[in-house]
Amino acid sequence: MDTLPDARPSNTPEFTVSEISGAIKRTLESEFGRVRVRGEITELKAYPSGHIYFALKDEGAKIRAIIWRYAVPKLSLRPENGVEVIATGKVSTYGERSDYQLIVDRMEYAGEGALLARVEALRKKLGGEGLFDEARKRPLPLLPRVVGVVSSEKGAVIQDIRTTIARRFPRQVLLWPVPVQGQGAAEQIAAAIEGFSRLPRGIPRPDVLIVARGGGSLEDLMAFNDEAVVRAAAACPIPLISAVGHETDTTLIDFASDRRAPTPTAAAELAVPARAELLAGLAQTAARLLASGQGALDRARLRLSRVEGRMPDLPGLVGAARQRLDDRAERLALAPRALLTRKRGMLDAVAHRLPHPRETLAGHRHTLGLLQARAGAALQRLLDRRQGALHRIPDPGARVAGRLREAGLRLAGLAARLEGASYQGVLARGFALLRDEAGEPVTRAADVAPGARLSVTLQDGSLDVTADGKGSGGASPKGRRTPPSQGSLL
Repeated sequence: MDTLPDARPSNTPEFTVSEISGAIKRTLESEFGRVRVRGEITELKAYPSGHIYFALKDEGAKIRAIIWRYAVPKLSLRPENGVEVIATGKVSTYGERSDYQLIVDRMEYAGEGALLARVEALRKKLGGEGLFDEARKRPLPLLPRVVGVVSSEKGAVIQDIRTTIARRFPRQVLLWPVPVQGQGAAEQIAAAIEGFSRLPRGIPRPDVLIVARGGGSLEDLMAFNDEAVVRAAAACPIPLISAVGHETDTTLIDFASDRRAPTPTAAAELAVPARAELLAGLAQTAARLLASGQGALDRARLRLSRVEGRMPDLPGLVGAARQRLDDRAERLALAPRALLTRKRGMLDAVAHRLPHPRETLAGHRHTLGLLQARAGAALQRLLDRRQGALHRIPDPGARVAGRLREAGLRLAGLAARLEGASYQGVLARGFALLRDEAGEPVTRAADVAPGARLSVTLQDGSLDVTADGKGSGGASPKGRRTPPSQGSLL
């Protein structure tokens, strides 16, 4: 059996696929770092995960690129195939397929895209100021007397406008010629828009203004994206129609104008109505008015005939009213005499039942005399009872004197009891009251220390004494007599 020869040793290092792929990745990321790549977007594909995969190419090469989902909302533009952009990011590799790619986190237009970015930034700025608000839009006049045009005096634009106006409804056209592209075109367009609103007297002021030019590239239309032109259009007091470029072209003056027309011819059609259409509409309106008036008359005539059929016979009503009036007048003439006769009969019927006034007066006098006699007798009885009650009342002076004697005796007894309870009576019987220096009574001899100063209260005054020893006491040489004071009654 043959055997393989032994492998010769080699100084070349050996790598695994993962090791070499990682080394290449680290080399690319450290060598290039953050780069800006210019190219045209191609093979764009957005995945459901939110990531966007595409490639950037130029005349000689193509590089794959990816935008992660978290970076998509941060982009200032929406990637589209065929758009030339400048992508900013870092170079990395995809090891499973040995591909290198650009991780993009920022993107901006290149070339024409740069112009679009500038226009978009200006649009956001002016829109934020409210220059494009719908509330600023003014209605166009129905039939202007003068149509002002800001455009080039050469070319087909002004001819199309004049031809269209002459065909639809001939009106006076006032042209302010300006260059529509190139150096200084924006300033002259803005000056023309402002100049129409400040025309001197003697020159008819337009009722509607058209700013127009033909189609062209984005660079050709940039004069109508200038900030001065847009502000002049927004501040123009005359209703303004913009007709710049073809139908697919959009400039900033379209947002600031009151109406946008896709072409200059369409702008002329918006500015003036078609005379034939006005005449047809007027004839149709006249016919509708006549038909409406005739219908109103027919309906009124029908209502009148119906009301006439329901109305009563007015002459008959008047005749019946006259007859009732004559009847009431005749009855009114006879009514007072009949009333007097009826009242007189009623009076005669009750006259014999009425009493004579003298009899009534005599009855009242008799009743009054009886009441007077009864009142006198009752008053006399009342006086007799009052006098008897007065004789039964005892002498008030004797009762008061007796009560005073009883009160004096009661007071004398209470005074004697009070005198017996007073300590002054005790002192009068030979007792004395001892107090220490604090004025507290001394009740025990053991509480008195030798040499203590005491106050002795007798019946006729107080003495200050000093204790000589336990169980004895005597008057101090320094003792002094004090006048008697009023003691407590308790």
